[in-house]
Amino acid sequence: MNLPPSDSASRDVSSRSSTPAPSADAPALLPGRTIWHITFGTYGRRLHGANEPTVDRQHNQTGAAFLPVDPIRHEREEKSMRGSAVRLSASQRAVIEALMPAICQRGQWDYLVCAAPGPPDDDHVHSLLGADPSVHGKRIREWLKRWLTEELDQRWGRPEGGSWWAVGGSTRAIKDACYLRNAYLYIGRQRTTPWVNRLPGV
Repeated sequence: MNLPPSDSASRDVSSRSSTPAPSADAPALLPGRTIWHITFGTYGRRLHGANEPTVDRQHNQTGAAFLPVDPIRHEREEKSMRGSAVRLSASQRAVIEALMPAICQRGQWDYLVCAAPGPPDDDHVHSLLGADPSVHGKRIREWLKRWLTEELDQRWGRPEGGSWWAVGGSTRAIKDACYLRNAYLYIGRQRTTPWVNRLPGV
């Protein structure tokens, strides 16, 4: 599972920003819904064994250490790639952020905030949304990838590696109001486009 800075984001939702700060306070927990912090990375950008933090199935629990640097494993995964790693352009990041509310509506999820950060973190997407408790975040993550792929393909064509996205990603159910507030602000501050408050009454 090639993860972007997603896993570190779900472990330590801190404030860092090179884009305009959010203009709204955090939303409240949604009665009868599960709020998910979902992050997924672009194809080929976070290979296991690289200097950047990565996890795999054995190192994917909250508080667990990241994988150690392993040049041999990194080279093996790099050689298995079908094409170049994907970095999202400013236009692509803006389109992703603009599309996410409609995609959430299509999936019958409650859109809270989304960010496709700029360089050097232009290799992953964060989203915060509410969903029916019967639907796990992993299923939602795959639908987000699929529907974003359809839209990106229409505009830019499929990348040479055959995919926009890495396998897997991070999904964390939020049940704590403090974590929700931190995640909301953390994601909002990383947006490529200015924050637009879409939450009624906030």
